[in-house]
Amino acid sequence: MTLTAADLAASLRFYDAALAALGLTRLHELGDEEEDDPALEVAAYGTGETATLWVVAGATPSRGVHLAFRARSAAQVEAFHAAALAAGGTSHDAPRRWPIFRRGQFNAIVRDPDGNLVEAIAPE
Repeated sequence: MTLTAADLAASLRFYDAALAALGLTRLHELGDEEEDDPALEVAAYGTGETATLWVVAGATPSRGVHLAFRARSAAQVEAFHAAALAAGGTSHDAPRRWPIFRRGQFNAIVRDPDGNLVEAIAPE
């Protein structure tokens, strides 16, 4: 998945914190190779060597995207929610069980700085 961020620095602070709570790290950072001291333009997140999310700087940000990431436990979902809020995200749905829509799951949903929904889902 690739998202375009209006304010890359703000988005990277958000994703660094929120995804770290789920065990994902920033794997790659890229700038314009033709410049002597390129500004950061792209970052990728994932586990091991596999990037699952790319965040790219751009004038027109991605909007209306809903990303979902697996968490190992309810505690990890709660840590994700707290970290995301502390890093500039806003809560869409606080950590909880979803007995009607998602039986057997515990999750939380936050909005990134551009308004996209980011969700952490753990088995109950």
